[in-house]
Amino acid sequence: MVKQQPAASATRYQQRIDDLCAASIRALTDEAGLHFRGRRLYRDEKSLPPFAPHLSPKPEIDDLQSFRGAADGMAMRLLYADPTLHKRLHPDEPMPRMLFEMMEQFRVEALAPADMTGMVHNLRHRFEAWAMDFYNSGLTETSKGMLLYTVAQITRSRVTAQPVTEATEDAIEATRMSIVRSLGHGLAGLRRHRFDQEIYAEHALSIAHLVAGMLAAYDQEDITGENDITPDDQALNFNLWMDFEGEGEEVGFTTASSGDSRSLTESGGMYRVFTVEFDTEMEAATLVRPAMLQEYRERLDQRIEKQGLSVARLARELNAVLARPERGGWQGGLEEGYIDGRQLTQLITSPSERRLFRQEQYAPVADSAVSFLIDCSGSMREHIESVAVLVDVMARALDQIGVTTEVLGFSTNAWNGGRAQKAWVRAGRPSHPGRLNETAHLIFKNSDTSWRCARPAMGALLKSDMFREGVDGEAVKWAAQRLVQCHDGRRLLLVVSDGSPTDGATTLANDAHYLDHHLSHVVADLQAKGEVEIYGVGVGLDLSPYYRNNQALDLSHSVTHAVLLEIVAMLAAGPRR
Repeated sequence: MVKQQPAASATRYQQRIDDLCAASIRALTDEAGLHFRGRRLYRDEKSLPPFAPHLSPKPEIDDLQSFRGAADGMAMRLLYADPTLHKRLHPDEPMPRMLFEMMEQFRVEALAPADMTGMVHNLRHRFEAWAMDFYNSGLTETSKGMLLYTVAQITRSRVTAQPVTEATEDAIEATRMSIVRSLGHGLAGLRRHRFDQEIYAEHALSIAHLVAGMLAAYDQEDITGENDITPDDQALNFNLWMDFEGEGEEVGFTTASSGDSRSLTESGGMYRVFTVEFDTEMEAATLVRPAMLQEYRERLDQRIEKQGLSVARLARELNAVLARPERGGWQGGLEEGYIDGRQLTQLITSPSERRLFRQEQYAPVADSAVSFLIDCSGSMREHIESVAVLVDVMARALDQIGVTTEVLGFSTNAWNGGRAQKAWVRAGRPSHPGRLNETAHLIFKNSDTSWRCARPAMGALLKSDMFREGVDGEAVKWAAQRLVQCHDGRRLLLVVSDGSPTDGATTLANDAHYLDHHLSHVVADLQAKGEVEIYGVGVGLDLSPYYRNNQALDLSHSVTHAVLLEIVAMLAAGPRR
C-alpha cells in the first residue's frame, strides 16, 4: 500500500512513473510517439483506449510493479492485437463489451515471451492486485459481482495457463462449478486459439453473451434490484468499466480541462479572428506609473530576499543542464594525451622529460534562449507574486550563465470582448466569428536587454488590473516566433499558467472548447516543427492535456529552491516528442 502524499509530491511521483512506463512501452513496441498524458496513453497526439479494466492502476493504492505490469500489458496489446479487426468484432452492449475487452487483453498477455520472466511476473502481479481490489470492494457479496469476478479469474487462468488468485480460490469455487458446464466449450477455445485473434474472438464473444445472459437472469430473479450492477455503481470506481471515471477526489493536482471544438472542426480546423484592429503589443512597464513601478520592484525584491533563494546555486544547476561542451583550444605540457610535435626536441635534450603531450580543452557554453510566457488572466492574480519571484530569479540566473531570456505575458484589453465584440454585433452577429476580444501581448523583458537593465520593468508583473482573460494559443505562437527570430541555438519556451484558455465573448459566439482546442493544435504544430521546445509550468494545475512536457508546481506557500529544482529537472529531461 502506498501512503497518501501531498498534492505536489504525488503529482511528481506520478509523472516519474508515467515517464518510466512510457519509456518501457516505447522500448517494447519500437514506437517513438507513445507517451502518457493525464494518466492516458497517447500515440503522438491521439489518445489510445484504456484496453482493459485492470490496466489503470492508481498511485495512491498501487505499487510500482503494478504500473510496470500495466505498461507491459499495454505494450502486449499494441504488439499482438489488430485494432481494426478488434473494432469490427467487439460487441456494442456495455456488459458484453467489457467482458470481451478483458478477454482480449488476457489473450495478448498470454503471448508474453516465456524468456521475459520479469514481464510475465509483472503482468500477473498487476492482475492479482486488481483482482484483490475487486474482491475487497464488496461487489463479490452480490451474486452478479461474484459471477463477474469468477469469470475474470477463470478466463485468464485458462488462457495464460496460470492458476487463479490463491487468496480467493475457495470463494469462487461454488460459482465456478455452476458455470463451467455452460462455458466449457468457449474456455477450451480460448486457450487453443490464443494465437489467432479472429477465431479467439468467436469464443470470447460466446462467453461474453452467455455471461451477460446469466446476469440478465439474475435481474429477473431479483425484483428488489439489490444485486444489480450497473456502470454507475459507486463501488465500481476501482476500475471495472471501460468508461470508468473516478468519482472520488484524486490525490494530486487538478488536470486542465480540454476538448474538441465543433466550430473548429466544421471550419476544417481553421482558427478565425474576427478583427485584429484592437490587438496590442506593448512594453508592460509603460502601463505603470514610474513611482508605482518602483514600489512594485521593491516589493518583489523584499519577497525574494525573504525566500532566501541562492541565484548563484541555481545558475550552476541551470548551466549543467543547458550548457554544451565547445572546443576551447589545446593545453600542452601534459604527461598523457596527443603527442605535441613542438616538444619532440626535448626527447633528445631531456630524455627523461615526460610532459610531451597535449589535450584538447572543452568549455561549457550555454548556447540557448529561454522565454517565459506568463498567463495574465484574472485567476492568476492570487499567484502572481510567487510567479514573479520564480520568473525573476530564473531570468537572473540564466543571465549569469549567458543564456538569452525573454519575459512575456498575455491578457486582453477588455472583459467579454470589448470593442471586438461590439464590432461583431454591429456586423449582424455572423456565425462562427472566431476569437472575439482584444488581445494584449505584454513584454516585461526582451531578448536584447540584460536582467540588470530590465530589472525595474519586471516589477510590472505585480500590476493586477491588467489581468483579464487569456487567449493562449495565439500567445504561444507569438512567443515562439519571437524566439525563432532572436536566437539560432537551442530555444525553450516555458508557458506559466493556472488554467485553460478563457474568453467569455469567444466562448459564447463559438463553443466552450474553441480556444483550448486551438491551443492544443498550436502546441502540437510547434512540437512537430521542432524549432522550439515547449514546456508547460502549471501553477497548481496539471497542464498535460496541452503540453507533453510539463510540470505542476505548488506555489500556494512560497517559492523554495526545491520548486526551482523541479523546473530544472523538467528541462534536464528534455522534450518528449
